[in-house]
Amino acid sequence: MMKFVFLDVDDTLLDFGKAEAAAIKKTFEHIGIKASDELIARYSEINAAQWRRLEKGEISREQVLVERFNILFDELGMRIPGEMVQKTYEYLLGIGHWFVDGAPELLEALYGKYKLYIVSNGTANVQDRRLRSAGIEKYFDGIFISECIGFNKPCREFFDTCFAAIEGFEPDKAIIVGDTLSSDILGGINAGIKTCWFNPKGLPCDPHIPADYEIRSLAELPELLEGI
Repeated sequence: MMKFVFLDVDDTLLDFGKAEAAAIKKTFEHIGIKASDELIARYSEINAAQWRRLEKGEISREQVLVERFNILFDELGMRIPGEMVQKTYEYLLGIGHWFVDGAPELLEALYGKYKLYIVSNGTANVQDRRLRSAGIEKYFDGIFISECIGFNKPCREFFDTCFAAIEGFEPDKAIIVGDTLSSDILGGINAGIKTCWFNPKGLPCDPHIPADYEIRSLAELPELLEGI
């Protein structure tokens, strides 16, 4: 029987795509750039690639936050300091929230039945403000943000720190649920706990990162947990 459930935030509980698009549109408009759908999409591609490099330990968090803008502006042939734009974007990203479909209902269904924990690679200041805006902190027994811990998912050290902070933790009764194979599922594998891939888009599996379970909607999770 599962007892400890670790949940990712971005695109698992909160819709990061909508938050990112809204924040980057306002950021670009603030510096006088027309934020077309194509430009926003290109930024999103660059941003995702830089976070994947962070997961692999190739670059630091500080480099991610600035280089994503530097790379984009280099492509556009613009001389705009990434550091300046990052500050505006981070502030705007932390304003408001959008839920992934079924997230509020999921938390209500799991609350009181399991020990719930957030595990996120997001920037602490941004995640703190988004979680407060969403009003979901009350559901969790612990919130673990990689920037505060000093290690990122999927590093084993990230999870070791989380586990050490949980009284009576039992790894054989723990599962991580997240949308990203390279951080959430690989992280769970590295940590020796069960894994559940939230895959609403029906993306192809990666045989090198096999999840124990897969769901297409959050509504499937309560029944899955009861059956494990």
